[in-house]
Amino acid sequence: MKAIKFLACVLLAVTSVFTFSSCDNDDTYVWFYPPLPNAVVTVKPIEGAGFYMQLDDNTTLYPVNMAASPYGDKEVRALVNYREVESVNDYYTKSVSINWIDSILTKPAVPCPVDGDVSEYGDDPIEIVKDWVNIAEDGYLTLRFRTRWGGNGVVHYVNLLTGVNPDDPYEVEFKHNAYGDVNGTLGDALVAFKITDLPDTDGKTVKLTLRYKSYSGEKTITFDYCSRKSTAAGGNVERAVYSSRVR
Repeated sequence: MKAIKFLACVLLAVTSVFTFSSCDNDDTYVWFYPPLPNAVVTVKPIEGAGFYMQLDDNTTLYPVNMAASPYGDKEVRALVNYREVESVNDYYTKSVSINWIDSILTKPAVPCPVDGDVSEYGDDPIEIVKDWVNIAEDGYLTLRFRTRWGGNGVVHYVNLLTGVNPDDPYEVEFKHNAYGDVNGTLGDALVAFKITDLPDTDGKTVKLTLRYKSYSGEKTITFDYCSRKSTAAGGNVERAVYSSRVR
């Protein structure tokens, strides 16, 4: 399974910050370089025709300055910084120029085992960090979570289990196996779980309940969720780069 870089509590743009003053008023604009992410999207490749990005359940973005997806034929969730430009076609909601893009660990949710044995998925605690990237949209549940990371290079294993509540098909559980790497510095990571195998909501918005083990006990968070819609094709996040530590 693919491993990714994980987040820590360091500003993305500590290397270079420029401040400009407006000519018309006393407002001050702070520019970050590299620019901070302004969206989380689904990168959707189109066979033989490049790719586009799904911004939300209803908005598609066409990149005018990238002919091919940097992730090949894989559909992934990603952080992106883009700016809108003049529309170049009528197939997509908006045309954009991408300043930078960085993939998020993207993996399918897994059904709860019939025998109920979930030991391989671990029982180590995490915290869900309050952040704008936490969202259920376009058939994915994207989350920013926090846990302890030691300095020994152990790769953590995260999963989302479905079918954990026979009375509510829209209740899911975050599982974390740290493989004994439970001491060290608190750090953050992003993950996106594909949840298109959940029952179709038939266009309605329902409550999706996320259950997880935190450092202070069991917790739940609810999200508004509507099943993925077909689309026709043609605050900030604090980040730091570390070695691959989560899969």
